[in-house]
Amino acid sequence: MTRRRWIADTWNDERTSAALTGDQAAHLARVLRAQPGQIFDVVAGGFLHRAEVTAVRDDQVTFALHEEREVDNALPIHLLIAVFKFDHLEWAIEKATELGVSRITPVLARRTEKHLAQASAKRVERWRRIAHEAAQQSRRSDVPRIDDAQPLAAALATVDAARRILLAETEEQNTLRNALATSDAEQAIALAIGPEGGWTADEMKKFSDEGWQHVTLGPRILRAETAAIAALAITGAHLT
Repeated sequence: MTRRRWIADTWNDERTSAALTGDQAAHLARVLRAQPGQIFDVVAGGFLHRAEVTAVRDDQVTFALHEEREVDNALPIHLLIAVFKFDHLEWAIEKATELGVSRITPVLARRTEKHLAQASAKRVERWRRIAHEAAQQSRRSDVPRIDDAQPLAAALATVDAARRILLAETEEQNTLRNALATSDAEQAIALAIGPEGGWTADEMKKFSDEGWQHVTLGPRILRAETAAIAALAITGAHLT
């Protein structure tokens, strides 16, 4: 039986002990009724350990960390995704985390609805919790970085991936699959997904000026969250 995995909130420098705090601890203590001596998998500082519960309180569960176990690293994919309807965006963040993305930057695009742009700053911590929970559920050994929502120019400045790919509705010939065929399988990749309605012409020019390659996923018009997951699945298959 596969052991449940947790991502520790705190750990000591030697990585011999770690703890869950807050909501994680409350869930393990109250809902799962953890007891000293139980064995779980615990990630501390990016390292996976077999771990034994040593103490249980409602606000903290402490573990003794034992042997280190092999882990799969996050995929070197930086996802830039325009802010759109929050329930759809949150689904995309959850699934992107499950698919192994290493970083997500929410972008305030020209066609992001004004009330969503204004409310996005208050949603970032929720997005980070969603990513944290999805990382545990999918048995990742890390949590993707979720940046604050920011305008396109600022978001582009955060990208250091050598390969930069923009999903563009105006592109009809060059497919994502063909673009990836010319990439090194170990090369870091940035992917940009626009809002409902797509990027504006000036935003497309900004991407081009920054060296982004425009690609298509095919003839069908996809919702933004569907496009994000399809693109990540294709890119992940290329990288693994």
